[in-house]
Amino acid sequence: MIHGRKGRKLGRTNTHRKATLNALATSLLQHKKIKTTVAKAKETRIYVEPLITKAKRALALTGDDKAISIQRVHARRQIGRYIKDGEVLKTLFTEIAPKVATRPGGYTRVVKLGRRLGDSAEMAILELVDWNISGAEPKAKISKPRPTRRKTQVAKPSTLPADVPPPIAAPSPIQAAPEDVTELPPQE
Repeated sequence: MIHGRKGRKLGRTNTHRKATLNALATSLLQHKKIKTTVAKAKETRIYVEPLITKAKRALALTGDDKAISIQRVHARRQIGRYIKDGEVLKTLFTEIAPKVATRPGGYTRVVKLGRRLGDSAEMAILELVDWNISGAEPKAKISKPRPTRRKTQVAKPSTLPADVPPPIAAPSPIQAAPEDVTELPPQE
């Protein structure tokens, strides 16, 4: 029985795995939604939710006491060890943490997409729950006519109005009348 093997290795060394999870967490907090493999999405979810909780708890501290200010700075620096981008760190503390202040965990959602064409890896979207971008109203699809190899487009008779005669396609060179063909002089 195997004990104590927690987490996914993701086919990387320890430092490479940490760098990958840092980058995925930064992208998630910056864009609110990322597309990655299912394994990376599940591992990133485990990685980023404690960071959001730490930011949320730092904002929940009330008062203007010096000790509270020190605790807020300490929380920002602790999260800064993982999120290197200052703009993303600011976004976490000004936008994300206040929005999830009343949510008791579960800040992210993994939506499975299917398999990737190249290597058949299972793909998923990892998104922040309160930024429901995928649940927005879908855009109406406008169907465009597909390009064809035919040079002349002939409309189907059923789609034409009753009083319009169907168009006549130009004859191909094979179907040309013999009187239209001119003879070339013999080459010497």
